[in-house]
Amino acid sequence: RDEIYVRVGSTSRLATREQQARLFESGGMLHAETLPVSGTSMGNLDMARLTDYLVNVAGDLEAPTTTEDWERRLEGLGLLVGREDGRPVCTIAGLVLFGRSPRRSLRQAGVRWMSFAGDDMEYQAQDDTLVNGPMVALFEGRAGVGRQLVEPGLVERLVGSEGLRRERVYRYPLDALRETILNALVHRDWTRSLEVEVVNYADRLEVMSPGTLQNSMTIEKMLAGQRSPRNPIIVEIMRDYGYVDMRGMGVRRKIVPLTREYTGQDAQFHLTDDHLRVVIPARTRM
Repeated sequence: RDEIYVRVGSTSRLATREQQARLFESGGMLHAETLPVSGTSMGNLDMARLTDYLVNVAGDLEAPTTTEDWERRLEGLGLLVGREDGRPVCTIAGLVLFGRSPRRSLRQAGVRWMSFAGDDMEYQAQDDTLVNGPMVALFEGRAGVGRQLVEPGLVERLVGSEGLRRERVYRYPLDALRETILNALVHRDWTRSLEVEVVNYADRLEVMSPGTLQNSMTIEKMLAGQRSPRNPIIVEIMRDYGYVDMRGMGVRRKIVPLTREYTGQDAQFHLTDDHLRVVIPARTRM
């Protein structure tokens, strides 16, 4: 039988299922977003958001009318996955994009938001909240024809946080902040049981996305504009909504220049084997 070993110090150990999944995922051989989420069903999804997406964004003439039609359509989109022994279950992509409360079934979904008065975590937290909910917002109306926001998604809830403002002036460039949070959500490694973290300090904001870069991608290549989407279903649907830049050049065209222009300092990118951390300095003069 084939067995996979990982190097740990001076020894080799049999890889666990989680380590194997991480190896395949990092090499682009597995898209973790398509994995099934045990214990879920179509009932875990927000049907209002799905109907809005299919009819007003994806261009379907009408929403499916039966459970079976819904299941076939969502399986085709990669939001549900069929089972031989029962009804389809949600994929990770389906749950985090359209799930009513994704963290109930997937503990690493959502975002952990923290805010500190000082410049490190030794200070007492002003706020420490797990933000749960679907990535996409709920709108009314067809795309491009006066669509109105009805309920915010994760990005809208985070960017609108009171902790990011001081006397009604934002401490960070909003478009750069929005792009940083979006990238952390759509490109994260779903094989890791950690939430995306957004931490506000007195002098900076840090956004941590679980997982290292994949497919030989480096920070230098990312800054140059190269693309290697880890979660293509999530990226495409977020692009359909206009969240994600069509060219995938958000880091090069938004985060880097807007941070420098607004704060007079450069955004910083720190990569480890476990996460990518983006640091946006705070604006010092309000």
